[in-house]
Amino acid sequence: MESKNNSRPILVLFLTVFIDLLGFGIILPILPLYAEQFGAKPNEATLLVAIYSLMQFLFAPVWGRFSDRYGRRPVLLLTLFGSVIAYTGLGFANSLWMLFLARSLAGIMAGNISTAQAYIADITTPTNRARGMGIIGAAFGLGFILGPAIGGLLIGSDPDNANFHLPSLFSGGLSLFALLCALTLLPESLNSETKAKLQANRHRRRRLNLLQLSQRPQFCVLVGIYFFVTFAVAAMDSTLALWSKQQLNWGPQQTSYLFAFMGIVSTIVQGGLIGFLKKNFGEIKLLTLGILGLGLGLLLIGFSQSLSLLLVATTLVAWGISVSQPLLNSLISQMTAPEEQGQILGIASSCSALARIVGPTWAGISFMKFGSDSPFLSGFLVMIVALVLSLRVTKSASESNKERVA
Repeated sequence: MESKNNSRPILVLFLTVFIDLLGFGIILPILPLYAEQFGAKPNEATLLVAIYSLMQFLFAPVWGRFSDRYGRRPVLLLTLFGSVIAYTGLGFANSLWMLFLARSLAGIMAGNISTAQAYIADITTPTNRARGMGIIGAAFGLGFILGPAIGGLLIGSDPDNANFHLPSLFSGGLSLFALLCALTLLPESLNSETKAKLQANRHRRRRLNLLQLSQRPQFCVLVGIYFFVTFAVAAMDSTLALWSKQQLNWGPQQTSYLFAFMGIVSTIVQGGLIGFLKKNFGEIKLLTLGILGLGLGLLLIGFSQSLSLLLVATTLVAWGISVSQPLLNSLISQMTAPEEQGQILGIASSCSALARIVGPTWAGISFMKFGSDSPFLSGFLVMIVALVLSLRVTKSASESNKERVA
């Protein structure tokens, strides 16, 4: 299945996801302040952020099933078009309910990430799939590095006359450009064999339910790890600025530089190193090392009182994120039939979105009730659970190998 002809679709997909995430990165830091312009209270501003992940959680499996049935390309084009409408609506919003409507639509369309992952699974082999998923991860990293910086430039330096409309409209323009790239350069990834199988099973196929998924223990374990990793990362993301202000007396600029540093580390690992590391360690062992690094990094953040220790901690965190997430996507896709790729990856993406709802909610409560270090220390405890689960995957893989040899 893999050939040199796949390099262009992967490049176009990287560009499409990067532009999409760049627009997301531009908007995310300014959303709470944007909501305040319409009289939103802090809890309402936080809900404006959470509703995006909620809609993504609900609709990612829907887009996954549609992509299995109708193809990856139509779903990607439709969701990119929807993103253009969502960002444009955000730019022209003149009330709080319009902000919520625009962000809800953006969250619905954000379910296309699982479709992009299914596209990668279609055009790669199990041998190089982790590298393909890593390229998507690199697009995430670059988007989160450049997005907030561009948003800060567009909104202006005067907080009393901030231009909240321009960043939103600029993001809409980026999504339109991504749509044009996909429309003109991205072919359909589902091959004729898979399409024929889909058509043959069309009347017999049913939506996967919880009972069916419970009969796939390896899948459940991997999705559980995915949830815990995303939970810990989302909790850290939502409270790191508050923690750095309280513990290090930092302002938003220093915290932004720290996020950019983590993004750079993640991009280097996902874009260039993950293929080499996978070849030398194997996917499952490398996943365990990534989870271990993420947990230790979160623990060290809670004890960091100097910049040098904090840089070590965030390097470990960035390593853990950039290794574990693409490997989890790769392992999940490898144990899934071709005609179920979109649906299964959509379910995994929904679990990740659910963690991005629950993680910040817990982090805010624990930050206020148990102290500023508690979100990171609780993230470390969650990573211990994820580590135990990853060791279970390692044990199962070892037993399977022994059975094959026997």
